[in-house]
Amino acid sequence: MTERKTITATDAVHAGDDKFKPYDSVPTPIVQTATYTFADSAEVAAYTSGKHSNPDRGEYVRYGNPTVRAVELRLAALEGTEDAAMFASGMAAVTTTLFALVKGGQHIVLFQDCYRRTLQFVKEVFTRFGVTHTLLPAGDVAALPDALRPETRLVVSESPTNPYLSCIDLERVAAACRARRTVKSMIDATLATPVNCRPAGFGIDLVVHSATKYLAGHNDVMAGVVCGSTGLVSIVRDLRGILGGMCDPHAAFLVGRGLKTLALRVEKQNATALAVAGWLERHPRIERVFYPGLSSHATHPVARAQMRGFGGVVSFIVKGGLTAASAAVDAMKLARIAVSFGGVETLIEQPAIMSYYEMTTEQRQAIGIADGLIRLSVGVEDPGDIIADLERGLS
Repeated sequence: MTERKTITATDAVHAGDDKFKPYDSVPTPIVQTATYTFADSAEVAAYTSGKHSNPDRGEYVRYGNPTVRAVELRLAALEGTEDAAMFASGMAAVTTTLFALVKGGQHIVLFQDCYRRTLQFVKEVFTRFGVTHTLLPAGDVAALPDALRPETRLVVSESPTNPYLSCIDLERVAAACRARRTVKSMIDATLATPVNCRPAGFGIDLVVHSATKYLAGHNDVMAGVVCGSTGLVSIVRDLRGILGGMCDPHAAFLVGRGLKTLALRVEKQNATALAVAGWLERHPRIERVFYPGLSSHATHPVARAQMRGFGGVVSFIVKGGLTAASAAVDAMKLARIAVSFGGVETLIEQPAIMSYYEMTTEQRQAIGIADGLIRLSVGVEDPGDIIADLERGLS
């Protein structure tokens, strides 16, 4: 794989700022309004005909907002795409995109290690609308060309995946989709962030994020985004105006503020997570560690080829199953027990009793979720303190 351009810290701080130059404001202003006024009927006509001097202004907040638009432009710059559309959550971004690009009678392909709510939407909701799907084994890109049908319209994956952090060969996915012309590719890159990997640079059509995680970075806001070409994003944005999953201006402001420190935070978390993963791999109470930066990870060669850093999440299996994992988590003091990841605080969770609590042990094992599995999202604390906390828990 060839090296792709990565983001700069300057982009993370300044991209999109020119929308507010007339205000001479350093931070992006929050335009907290539900509707917009027009001076006269002529201005209304100019707006509705697409001839207004400010094409980004709106008529109603569901169709657009200057604060949201400024952050969308920054996100597009960071992902290296033509455009971006923000949503109220990452799932709103995913589901709206799926509805916008796939209709009844058509088909999508996913991998079995996609985010469980995405899989749930496809299996339980999309099927009601006559959309069929194929689930491929985790990371099995070799099987993708044969899985594509004449009616296939979209291929969906994460990279890295959650919770086992597998990285998919983005160039091969993009090439398989391009060969069929009518098939688009969509990658959930929430765990990677544009600091570590920009899927569009490998030919991926659409990139989605839960901006709640690393992009905002402070566990205090919910938002999502889809990035891609002007044509595809405009289709998704139009449907957003109908379905109503618009990002709130204040939420967009918080995401934009978080983006200013994105490069600093992610680079710190990359280094900490790599140190933690290496330490865990040597610990006698650990059965296995999952981190793409380790040579022991099955997709390490792919990760090394297409990622600049390996992310801030480390998953590992504690010997002794559910009871031993719970005892380790309960004994830790620095890491807080919570779902989600990507914030400045270190968070820890047991998927078996949180994300997959409704399943039996046998059901979890069938989809690869071990009872002793722990997911650790490192924050920006001192690495030595995080490792000491893990030692406390494992002891």
